Amino acid sequence: MTEALTFVHRYEPAARSSAPALLLLHGTGGNEDDLLPLGQMIAPGAALLSPRGKVLEHGMPRFFRRLAEGVFDEADVRARALELADFIEAAREEYGLPAPVALGYSNGANIASALLYLRPEVLGGAILLRAMVPLSAAPEARLDGKPVLILSGAMDPIVPAANAGHLASALQDAGAAVTHRTLPVGHELSQADIGAARNWLAALEAGASAAA
Repeated sequence: MTEALTFVHRYEPAARSSAPALLLLHGTGGNEDDLLPLGQMIAPGAALLSPRGKVLEHGMPRFFRRLAEGVFDEADVRARALELADFIEAAREEYGLPAPVALGYSNGANIASALLYLRPEVLGGAILLRAMVPLSAAPEARLDGKPVLILSGAMDPIVPAANAGHLASALQDAGAAVTHRTLPVGHELSQADIGAARNWLAALEAGASAAA
């Protein structure tokens, strides 16, 4: 790692120049390898940037501290999101990447949501899998049509439906182009997530190609 790349991470260069780069953000207990197969399934040939969260909870990596399940240390959320944003900027320069689309699961989706509020310019969009509201008082953000896909689980015991709905509404109010789908699953990921995310990303890629 160079001095600026302060997160342990994996990087896989693109095999297709038209594919959006993905920033892979793992859930609690994951690491920089966890979401690589998911990224490859959702966006074949895309550049993949996958950092490991720096916070340890009983030895399990996370991207920020929590006080209890579903209760976040919001000062830490803010600090860690800004630190991650600096890493993304350094990695973009190091690897020659466009602003990546975040693909985050659970804790990774929550830090991606915080990035959208605090440093939206570092992301080209986001796929948020089982995301919750990261900050109780959402900062003012101008998302200017930034594409966001939120995939929730109808039987998720961790993320209340109202919380996920509030996140979708808040991001939309900030100007994001939000698609929110609730799938007939729990907190775990499923084939339905892969299909929905792949189709959404393919439509995003097609739109970008048409605009070019």
